[in-house]
Amino acid sequence: MVFSSVIFMFMFLPLFLLCYFMAKKIRTKNLVLLLFSLAFYAWGEPYYFFLMLFMIIINYFLTLKMAKNDSKFIFILLIVINLLSLFSFKYLNFFIDNINNIFNLSINNIHLSLPIGISFYTFQILSYVIDVKKGKCEPQRNFLNLACYISAFPQLIAGPIVRYVDIEKELVDRKTTFDGFTSGVRRFIIGLAKKLIIANNVAFICDAILTSGIKEAGFIGILIATIAYSLQIYFDFSGYSDMAIGLGKMCGFNYNENFNNPYMAYSVTDFWRRWHISLSSFFRDYVYIPLGGNRCSTAKIVRNILIVWTLTGLWHGDSWNFVIWGLYYGIILLLEKFVFKNSDKNTWYNHIKTLIIVALGWLIFRQTNFNDLITSVKALFGGYGFGSISHLYYLGIFSMRYIIAFVAGIIFSLNIKMKDGTLKDSLLLILFIISIIFIVVNSYNPFIYFRF
Repeated sequence: MVFSSVIFMFMFLPLFLLCYFMAKKIRTKNLVLLLFSLAFYAWGEPYYFFLMLFMIIINYFLTLKMAKNDSKFIFILLIVINLLSLFSFKYLNFFIDNINNIFNLSINNIHLSLPIGISFYTFQILSYVIDVKKGKCEPQRNFLNLACYISAFPQLIAGPIVRYVDIEKELVDRKTTFDGFTSGVRRFIIGLAKKLIIANNVAFICDAILTSGIKEAGFIGILIATIAYSLQIYFDFSGYSDMAIGLGKMCGFNYNENFNNPYMAYSVTDFWRRWHISLSSFFRDYVYIPLGGNRCSTAKIVRNILIVWTLTGLWHGDSWNFVIWGLYYGIILLLEKFVFKNSDKNTWYNHIKTLIIVALGWLIFRQTNFNDLITSVKALFGGYGFGSISHLYYLGIFSMRYIIAFVAGIIFSLNIKMKDGTLKDSLLLILFIISIIFIVVNSYNPFIYFRF
């Protein structure tokens, strides 16, 4: 079930809100949230629902035992259990394929589909376990509260990654005010519009070009596809984060921001302060700093950054293009840190340079087939000529609907803000109506981060 669907908008969400606000006590509200969250996940994952439930139960009991005995063994065991679960479902076949290729073996793949949201809820569990071990928070002794934290449907399947310490108090004491609820509704509508009006339409442009013949598309086609994908992934993922934050506000939770105008960044370092903030901060706090961070020798700083960015790439998927993408950013960040030390200045040149680097990175990210990746990069650098406008016109990407979405995506990826008031609410109402029309009549509704 996705937020931008008929079943969610017209059945699940109204029924949830009705039951949630009928409940008077926090404990009852948490129970309602838990039951609806489990139903939400089971709708899309009727079997892996039990995997998530098992992970909640085992982490609840073992973390309590770890905290009671200050047990390093149980802490390591919990880390292994959580990472092993993630590895088994997400990376095992990738590992088998590479072992077969390296050693010329024929080990059969294990046919397991990827559970939706496993990367997100596993990282949330890990943050909870690690913070308890470090003494940053007490273990949650109420199973309902911990289960509610891990499985809450607003951020369950595509983030943001919510740390337990950030909402620990709100699990037991939160206010659901009218202002908070209406603020959440506004934020949800913004996210819904980002997803349905911009992301889905520019996604068609990108997919049409990249699946119809990269060589025929040439430079102009791949350039358009690369820009379109850069817009798609931003409005798709930031739109989902907006909806998640909005739903959280409706329920009295204050989730941290996950995006901060990333395409306004003036360096790659600055970009990663603004993009998928919950993931960047997770790797910073739980991997980079424990490895030594910046407080070590230059050689170890290089090692730390390359480890973090290799893991960041792998977190996104079991394909070599994600590893290449991670190392691509790791190397660029090292160059910014040690070679181009003035690259962090807020100038138009640095801004344009950053956009080009990020866009090329998204092309690497998008093309999971290595041969397609090489062909796409070659086309982007003019290897197949300018390209055929008539071919692109034949694909239908120049229809007014897609042109408007493309231009709107570019405009609204800038730092544009509007003051609260009647005008803003009127525009949001119009956007909501348009979004509902898209939900009803449009079946093309992909979510990029569901596969992560």
